[in-house]
Amino acid sequence: MNFNYGRDICGHLTLASSREWLITNGIGGYGCGTISGMLTRCYHGLLIAALKPPLKRTLLLTKLDETLQYCDRVYQLTTNRWSDGSISPRGYLYLENFCLEGTIPVWTFACGDALIEKRVWMEHGANTTYIQYQFKRGSASIDLTLKAFFNYRDHNGTTQSGDWQIAVEEVDRGVGIQAFPEATPFYLFTDSGEIFPNSHWHLAFDLAMERYRGLWDRDDHYQGATIQTILNPGDSITIIASTDRYPNHNGKIALEKRYHYQQELLKNYPSSDPPWIKQLVLAADQFIVDRPLTDNPDGKTIIAGYPWFADWGRDTMIALPGLTLTTGRPEIARQILSTFAKYLDGGMLPNVFPDQGETPQYNTVDAILWYFEAIRAYYTATEDKELIAQLFPLLQEVIDWHRRGTRYNIHLDEDGLIYAGEAGSQLTWMDAKVGDWVVTPRQGKPVEVNALWYNALVIMAYFAEILQQPTAEYQQMAEHTHQGFQRFWEPSLNYCYDVLDTPEGDDSSLRPNQIFAVSLPKFKTTTPLLNHQQEKAIVDIVARELVTSFGLRSLSPNHPHYQGHYGGDQVSRDGSYHQGIVWGWLIGHFVDSYWKVYHDISGALSFLKPMANHLDDACIGSISEIFDGDLPLLPRGCFAQAWSVSEVLRVWREISQ
Repeated sequence: MNFNYGRDICGHLTLASSREWLITNGIGGYGCGTISGMLTRCYHGLLIAALKPPLKRTLLLTKLDETLQYCDRVYQLTTNRWSDGSISPRGYLYLENFCLEGTIPVWTFACGDALIEKRVWMEHGANTTYIQYQFKRGSASIDLTLKAFFNYRDHNGTTQSGDWQIAVEEVDRGVGIQAFPEATPFYLFTDSGEIFPNSHWHLAFDLAMERYRGLWDRDDHYQGATIQTILNPGDSITIIASTDRYPNHNGKIALEKRYHYQQELLKNYPSSDPPWIKQLVLAADQFIVDRPLTDNPDGKTIIAGYPWFADWGRDTMIALPGLTLTTGRPEIARQILSTFAKYLDGGMLPNVFPDQGETPQYNTVDAILWYFEAIRAYYTATEDKELIAQLFPLLQEVIDWHRRGTRYNIHLDEDGLIYAGEAGSQLTWMDAKVGDWVVTPRQGKPVEVNALWYNALVIMAYFAEILQQPTAEYQQMAEHTHQGFQRFWEPSLNYCYDVLDTPEGDDSSLRPNQIFAVSLPKFKTTTPLLNHQQEKAIVDIVARELVTSFGLRSLSPNHPHYQGHYGGDQVSRDGSYHQGIVWGWLIGHFVDSYWKVYHDISGALSFLKPMANHLDDACIGSISEIFDGDLPLLPRGCFAQAWSVSEVLRVWREISQ
């Protein structure tokens, strides 16, 4: 899919600024922006480098402001909005077309009879961005001037310039930039034309999306260089921004390398799937990044979402099957599973790795249980007994830790169910917390946690049999959990409690978490947690009250605490995050469950097809994290989310093959 947009979108500033593009480099660095070129987020930039892969993400090159002179007329191709509300220049008016070539954004500007194409991409494995301009058509030459805007800040922040002076010096074919003596130097090169150092701050760029999020909405950027060149029809110029002193200066070769990389990603994927599903294969790759370890320089992980999330244990394990196994990359799955094995501690996986690389946090009850499912999916795809043999002793320790108890009062109770939580903690995937306020504490025995625990025990018995180890212990534990799980079913509700044994009693809120009691475990020969009638009742009520075009609501609209709109400051946003907001990733296990109950392939796949339209919205070619629960279900949160992309890919392939 090329996702072509003409002047009907490109010439409408609101529409062109609501659609965003994303480029990535496989080590945690990225670039992103709007079709219009207008900055609306603090995260927008051409080079956000991962200075300590996959983290310490730092904005280095914000933008290039383009001006061209053609046939005695000046055209400003950039679009800027300032804090006083003014828009100047209005370069989007010259934007004739925008499209994606795989994941490469392409702009086409029409200035009289002149046609100029602009492409932006990153080199895989390097903090290097290429910006290429091609003079495709014209009756005379053009004078092209590019103003380069630098910065040096955490990608989550903004800059108020003050007296800060960025050092810019000439180097061969470009300039070197060092924000301050301790800063990592970076470079801007050009393969033609001339580049001159500058020293000028441009103040008060307006960031509308940060204002919407209740955050500071002004940003300053430093014009540190100007590039000038004359292009004749057929000529091109490539600008290279990099932390590498000696990157590849040949733009044509670098672009061909990127095209080849994309083609390789699609090589092993079935050609029979629709184009929008193939686009998700390319989107899937954007989340897979390096996490090198001292004893494993080839370590891998998954960025949970762009632009602001790092790698989260839970998100990584949920997203792993769709991003790696479905796309024919089991070697990546193996690397991720091995990488995370190094972080096992007290029977738990880390919840999150902070962006600046501090000690990981272990405040999650379910990340480790999703780890079992990810390993099961990997073995099903590969039959790699060697990895199972390596990990099995670690998994045994996990079971033992849960039996005797670990952090946050996580322990196996007498009824065979896992209890988790203590005052002030948020341990399930519904983990919003503002200060000391835990929005959805779910302290007790959450339904999805216990479905995952049963799944883990079944997997342990399965692996033990494969490795010719004793199986009885895990089989008996699974049977005990199966018996205890019957407590979740409430006949008067005709669905499951969301949490048992909370400090306030059993929680009957209608949430999507019970869908995992239907979709798990994945073994057809295993006794399901619920009977067929109960499974059908859950699927039906979830379909009626929680299913939307883009995922499942996190709370029934009939609940008094339901909130259907996401926005505002952190209190407002996190207060609605799991109180009715739609989550895209949940659609995967709902479709699993629908297929299990109804055995209707076309009906099951029909729940996924609206996502094809969503790929034209928000981050083009990817799937958002969340959506409003109220109509018209506007996309919110991260504009590209790993588990949203993964689950659509996974369940589409599993059901349609």
